[in-house]
Amino acid sequence: MGMAAYKGQVKNIQDTPFGYTLSVIGGKWKMVIIYLLAENQPIRFNELKRQIGSITFKILSSQLKELESDGLIERKEYPQIPPKVEYRLTTKAETLLPVLEGLCEWGARNQNK
Repeated sequence: MGMAAYKGQVKNIQDTPFGYTLSVIGGKWKMVIIYLLAENQPIRFNELKRQIGSITFKILSSQLKELESDGLIERKEYPQIPPKVEYRLTTKAETLLPVLEGLCEWGARNQNK
């Protein structure tokens, strides 16, 4: 169901599929994390932190936990010392990749205008 189906009927954005989508991928870092995981999976926490750069360890950790609880990433912990943890996209998250691709295409068309 697209946006047109809700035209004139939206009282609370959270009650729409768009609101749900924003709750799952909204914010400053979640789409960045999904994009980087799509490019480099599996990836370890510190490598993800290095690639993002300006994110704090605390924020990255909380964003990863939220993405995991929403079923978009899988966290695999290896029982070794020092601990090794890898992250990868789930099948559910992979269905978002065409949307991200569309955003990239839009950016390529409009970036230098």
